Amino acid sequence: MQVLKYLLEHRTHPTADEIFSSLVEEMPTLSRTSVYNALRAFVEAGLVKVVTVEGDKARFDADMKEHGHFRCSRCGRVYDFGFSFEGLQWEGLEDFEVESKELYLRGLCPECKLDNKKKKGGNGNGESSRDATSW
Repeated sequence: MQVLKYLLEHRTHPTADEIFSSLVEEMPTLSRTSVYNALRAFVEAGLVKVVTVEGDKARFDADMKEHGHFRCSRCGRVYDFGFSFEGLQWEGLEDFEVESKELYLRGLCPECKLDNKKKKGGNGNGESSRDATSW
């Protein structure tokens, strides 16, 4: 139950290893296998979903309502955002049965975008703040 409690209290989309590292300090007898087994049971019970915004790394989310995920390509953080699939048109899938709908976006979070802007001395759009005629 500590694993589920952690997910409900930390909406950071952690990996199994991140959950283990955080909980082992307060539960020294905890094993990685126990964390993986708990996560699998929660996913199978529909209490937690797997978020795979990085391709090879499974993250976990206890927010089961429909929403999208945004991964910052610089800092790696994963953010939730509101989104509804209702009303979207799916072309070319007439004979398919959709079992899962997920929306993942990648880019720069506001903090990293601002940091990029400061480092480049630009306006945050990848353009220099210097007038092109001032050369």
